[in-house]
Amino acid sequence: MSETTAQTSVIYESTITAVGEQVKAFLDHGLLIFFADQSPAELHDMSVRHTATVAEEGPEPGDTIVLGDTSMELLAVGPVVADNLLNLGHIDIKANGLPEAKLPGDANVAKQDLPLPTPGDAFRIVRGNRSTTEERT
Repeated sequence: MSETTAQTSVIYESTITAVGEQVKAFLDHGLLIFFADQSPAELHDMSVRHTATVAEEGPEPGDTIVLGDTSMELLAVGPVVADNLLNLGHIDIKANGLPEAKLPGDANVAKQDLPLPTPGDAFRIVRGNRSTTEERT
């Protein structure tokens, strides 16, 4: 039997620059919407805006989203989430606890109260920190 512990790596990292007026209302429904700073003005009121400093890969189930002091494991990731995040800085985090994404842009985490970000907070997606055990016969 051998155990391998994967190294953690930050695959996406950004800094929150602004939080729209309607973000709190979306939080009450278990939804956080992110867009890059250069997003159209009509999206600013409903979204958390951020500037990426690391954008290596899109998220996968099992990755961890770190927002400020809160960590959340991704349960499901829709097929367009990676492209949206890497190209537009856009991700919809849904605290619905579902193991499958209902919509192509959904990034599901456990049912929980999502944190209200503030400008200056870090937003990261971390891969790794998973242990696997293989039995050899």
